[in-house]
Amino acid sequence: MRTKTSTTPLSRAELVSLSNDIRLACMRISRRVRFESDRELPPHHFSVLARLEDTPRTNSELAEIEQVSAPSMKRTTSALVEAGYVARADDPTDGRQVILSLTGEGRKALRRIRRHRDEWLLARFETLTDEERELLQQAAAVLAKVATK
Repeated sequence: MRTKTSTTPLSRAELVSLSNDIRLACMRISRRVRFESDRELPPHHFSVLARLEDTPRTNSELAEIEQVSAPSMKRTTSALVEAGYVARADDPTDGRQVILSLTGEGRKALRRIRRHRDEWLLARFETLTDEERELLQQAAAVLAKVATK
């Protein structure tokens, strides 16, 4: 990969290659953070806990957000209820619905798993040079900008 200055733009082919490299690197990091940093919960269970962190939701709402079937979400939330991470309550306005919310244990699990994920990534960053960490700091700002467009 050749280094470009701000006065020499990347060609279309170089941009395609860069986008592929960045996409793959982000996917690999995301996958490894999810699967190697914690063994407590499967990633899809963690995702549901995170969706319940700020507001209680129904199974239907969670299924739509997570883009899974209603029966699949019901199995996931039932496992989380059984584990003590999620509580069920009847919807006061619609007797057909159940409202799901995090328990204290669910909140603790979220904090614990996030801490493990941060520690896993931090351990990798500690092996980098100061220059590599500075470059990552700059890249993080650029990637955040890309993610918001």
